[in-house]
Amino acid sequence: MKSKKHLLSFISILIGVICLLTYEAIGTKVEPYGTLVEPFFLLPLSYLFIFVGIILLLFTSITSVLKRK
Repeated sequence: MKSKKHLLSFISILIGVICLLTYEAIGTKVEPYGTLVEPFFLLPLSYLFIFVGIILLLFTSITSVLKRK
């Protein structure tokens, strides 16, 4: 990692990946009465964290390139 500017974006992407891994580790199951039990909330959270991390990474990279010129 080159600088501390990108730290927040990398942490956000890391949290998103951890959410995806946690979703896979917990898994899903069907109760005896046919009810599906799964940690569905982890999927949109992981996508949100990864998306925010990518946007922050692009924003900080573009602003650092523009400041050098």
